[in-house]
Amino acid sequence: MKHDGKKLKHFLIALAVPLAVGGLAALITKNSMGVYETIAKPSFAPPGKLFPFVWGALYLLMGVSSYLVCAADAPHAKRMAALVPYGLQLLVNFFWPLLFFLLRAFLFSFLWLLLLLFLVVSMILSFMKVSKTAARLQIPYALWTAFAGILNFAVWFLNR
Repeated sequence: MKHDGKKLKHFLIALAVPLAVGGLAALITKNSMGVYETIAKPSFAPPGKLFPFVWGALYLLMGVSSYLVCAADAPHAKRMAALVPYGLQLLVNFFWPLLFFLLRAFLFSFLWLLLLLFLVVSMILSFMKVSKTAARLQIPYALWTAFAGILNFAVWFLNR
C-alpha cells in the first residue's frame, strides 16, 4: 500500500509541474484575452475562451506523459535523457505568452513558437524511446503548437 501512495504522489507532482508553469504564465499575463480581443486576427482564429481549456488539457497530458516516462521500465539515464527536452519545452512554453501578450512581439513570438515546436517534436522522439504511450499523448500538443504558430504568424502579418 505504501508503494501505491508513493506512485500517486509522483503522479500528482507530475501533473502539478506543467499546470504550475502554465498557471504562472497565465497569472503574469492575466489580461491576455483582453489583448487577444483587441488585435487583428485571421478568420480561422478560435475564440479566446477556448484557450484555457485547450492549454489545461495539454498541460495535463504533459504531466501524464512525464509520469509515464519516469515510471517506465527503462534505465534511469534513458528516462532522465527523455525528460531534458520536456523541461526545455516547458521553459520555452512559459515565455511565449509573455512575448506575445505582454511585449506584443508578434514576429519574435512566432520564431519562439518555432523553437517550441522543435522542442515538442524532440520531446516526442525522446519519449518514444522510453514510453510510446507518453509520446503519443504529446501529438495533440505538437499539432496545437503548429496551429498556434500559423495563428501567431497571421497575427503578426495582420498587425505589422
